[in-house]
Amino acid sequence: MKAAGKNSCAISRSLSVASAARDKAAIFAALGDPTRLALVETLSDGHGRSISELASGVGMSRQAVTKHLKVLETAGLVANDRIGRESRFALDPSKLNDLADYLQSVSRHWDEAISRLKTFLGED
Repeated sequence: MKAAGKNSCAISRSLSVASAARDKAAIFAALGDPTRLALVETLSDGHGRSISELASGVGMSRQAVTKHLKVLETAGLVANDRIGRESRFALDPSKLNDLADYLQSVSRHWDEAISRLKTFLGED
């Protein structure tokens, strides 16, 4: 019975890691498009903007900007706040902060690996 409990914990942890990896991949994919990256940069000042304002800023149609905003919204990078008939989009920096923490962790991992390699090669 204990073995079954350990297996279910390992499976649960593995699924959690896979889910976190999918979330990060979705964010990287959303940021991988130049237009979406420009929209994130525009919204990074903390001010919500309408689709029309964003469209004029990137020189695209409202429909094209809407499609890009949907991708960013699905990735959790922007939030949509409806005021009357107008939708205003704002950046949710928490996902970017999580991504920055992840990249910092990966960077530390590689710094440590390079340090160990230098020690092994006697280059310290």
